[in-house]
Order: sequence, then structure tokens, then C-alpha cells
Amino acid sequence: MPRSLPNIVVTGTPGVGKTSHCEEIARATGLEHVAINRIVREHECHEGWDDEMQSWIVDEDKLLDALEPLADRGGILLDWHACDLFPKRWVDLVVVLRCDSSVLYDRMAARGYAEAKLQENLDAEIMEVLLEEAREAYDEEIVVELRSDKVDDLDENVERVVAWTEAWKKDQARRANDEGLESEESEDSNAMEDHGVNGTADTNG
Repeated sequence: MPRSLPNIVVTGTPGVGKTSHCEEIARATGLEHVAINRIVREHECHEGWDDEMQSWIVDEDKLLDALEPLADRGGILLDWHACDLFPKRWVDLVVVLRCDSSVLYDRMAARGYAEAKLQENLDAEIMEVLLEEAREAYDEEIVVELRSDKVDDLDENVERVVAWTEAWKKDQARRANDEGLESEESEDSNAMEDHGVNGTADTNG
């Protein structure tokens, strides 16, 4: 059954503002903010803790199993630093947040990230790793790159995603209506054939 609400992935290097964006988008659209780190922790979708990288070692199969009912229902914002493991059929829009490296460094340093994690994430941002992963994993037309350097960027980005969401919902409603009309026409045609309306005229009467 087609979903009536879209699924949106909001991704980017740690520190670009994924959670802030998801919270504001959820507030404006009614979509559910699904923080993947929370799902991993609460559903034990991991193989332990990596002390050096200060993160869970994610069991992707368990994670996908935990997320599937939510994705099939629709209307979720998937908030994570990666995106290419989510099946294409789940995803209607991928928002890749980008940030100036100096701004990103300051944000991660303020979080107290270990040097190894800080440097790895900074390198990933500079090399556009997550943007390329998104473009390779999904159709290019659903991947959107947005800046997230300052507060004004957040407001503008939320407005864009809200507008996209409304357009998606209208498009889905139009498609559902068209499919409904086609189904009715098919049923009417079958009914007419069952009653001989479309058959060859009886010339013997």
C-alpha cells in the first residue's frame, strides 16, 4: 500500500546540525524524528562500544529490522551520519547537510570529541564522503545538498523541506486519485463485458 507521508533521510558529518534540523522539520511537518543512535542503543542493534571513536559498533541487519515497520508506515525523519544502508524503497528525499570545516571543527571540539574521531569526521567533510555516498546510493534527483553554517541556514533549510513535503503529499494524493479512477473504469468495463454490453450484437433477433 502506498505511503501517505514521505520518509526523509537527514545526514551529514557529526556536528553539521542534523538533530537540530530534524527537530525543527518534525515540528513544522508532523513527521516523526527517528534518531538512529537512540534506536541502536534502545534496540541493542550493536556489537559493543568503540572507545576510540566514541560510538556504537552498529549491527546493520538488526538496525534495519528495527526500522522496517516505521519505514513501511512512512512519515519519518531518519537522523544519522550515514545513509547508504537504507533501502531505496524506503527513501523519498535525502538531505545532506554541509558545513565549513572551521565551523565544524569548533562544533566538534565543543562536544569534547577525541582527536581521532574529530580528525576522521573533518576529513570526511572536506572530502565530501557522505555526499558522494548519498549520490551513489540513491537517484540523484532525490539527493539535496544544503548548507548548515549558521542559524539562518537552519530556518531556510526547514522552509525548503516543508515546501517539498507539501508538494510530495499533493503529488501522492493526485496519483492515488488517478489510480482510483483507472480502477473504477476497469471495473465498469468488466461489468459491461459481463452483461454483454461490449460484446458482438446479436443479429438473429
